[in-house]
Amino acid sequence: QVQLVESGGDSVQAGGALRLSCAASGYTYSSDCMAWFRQAPGKGREGIASIDSFGRTTYADSVKGRFTISQDNAKKTLYLQMNSLKPEDTAVYYCGAENSERYCYYYNAPDYWGQGTQVTVSS
Repeated sequence: QVQLVESGGDSVQAGGALRLSCAASGYTYSSDCMAWFRQAPGKGREGIASIDSFGRTTYADSVKGRFTISQDNAKKTLYLQMNSLKPEDTAVYYCGAENSERYCYYYNAPDYWGQGTQVTVSS
């Protein structure tokens, strides 16, 4: 049973920072692609950052330069460091994992999802 469990969501003021974590279990953490997604109220789920098994990353323009995705393979944990947070970053954040031979882009649909963690940014 594959499980992805996000943590680290919180309420912060604009300009602040948060680090999200996603712990994987029941899963061979040599996934070809791990990624972060988010879903704002009333909007669809969007991919924002990805990282492959070689450490190559891609980012959506909306978070490029502010967010950093990373992973610790030994701990089977994915991270998202979020800096310079804006009110429009308010959303439920999800991690996803994909086994695929295609290139690991942030917008790829994953095979597995976490349950999400809430991030609220106030102005």
